[in-house]
Amino acid sequence: MAGASLLTLLDDIATMLDDVALMTKVAGKKTAGVLGDDLALNAQQVAGVKPARELPVIWAVAKGSMLNKCILVPAAVAISFFLPWLVIPLLMLGGAFLCFEGFEKVAHKFLHGKEEQAHKENLREALKNPEANLKEVEREKIKGAIRTDFILSAEIIAITLGIVAEKSLGMQFAVLSVVAVMVTVLVYGLVAGIVKIDDGGLYLSQRDSAVLQRIGDGILWLAPYMMRTLTIVGTIAMFLVGGGILTHGITPVYEAIRGFAAEVGGLGAVLIPTLGDGLFGLIAGGLLVAALTPVIKLWQKRNA
Repeated sequence: MAGASLLTLLDDIATMLDDVALMTKVAGKKTAGVLGDDLALNAQQVAGVKPARELPVIWAVAKGSMLNKCILVPAAVAISFFLPWLVIPLLMLGGAFLCFEGFEKVAHKFLHGKEEQAHKENLREALKNPEANLKEVEREKIKGAIRTDFILSAEIIAITLGIVAEKSLGMQFAVLSVVAVMVTVLVYGLVAGIVKIDDGGLYLSQRDSAVLQRIGDGILWLAPYMMRTLTIVGTIAMFLVGGGILTHGITPVYEAIRGFAAEVGGLGAVLIPTLGDGLFGLIAGGLLVAALTPVIKLWQKRNA
């Protein structure tokens, strides 16, 4: 009897883990846009830091990120238990924020590109100064990265909560915890790899083997383009994911896009929903930026 009970328990645990794995996989797809943006932003945060201090800075931000999620996961489960009606509005808010942030990044690139470049040049010049307080620069970068991570982590948790909202509290907590840990390890592991990839390329380029030298030279050539590509892909994904969340919450729009895709059929039935969600996300982001930017600027002036 005891053996049978143990087997039953093991079977229940295995079933639960299988469900957690399935829900985690779905959540990973839904949060792809946020992950891409999170990865790009955090890799950019290390720009200007001395090479020997890059990994310690990433580690400090990763610890702050995990602390953020230790706050957000229990808060999300509490909301699901005490205020379940709040899950959908939070999910819509997360989708709207993705679209807003994505469009803001595009607008900033075209409208304030020179200002951004000037800021980077000022930072480089400050770091060349031997009297510059590098520890203070690091602390500010870490604080800024952790603040940004809190917002992006909140989006990821909100999206994941929307996926598992109908599950038991135990399942919700398990999935949210797994996603939180996986996201932290994935994002900051990749960030560490990206910021150190040029060191790897330099190491290979100095080997005796001609093949390794060519690989190293190729890595050194590729490294500067990786961040740009990651930023572009992450921004596109923000519109796709954010727009998808919004259209799912606005039934007429969702049905119109899917109905048109069904009429077209074939490959269009697969591509049109994705493109439609992305276009809706782009339009929503533009409207949100136009409406909120004056309010944000006014708030910044009052608190300056």
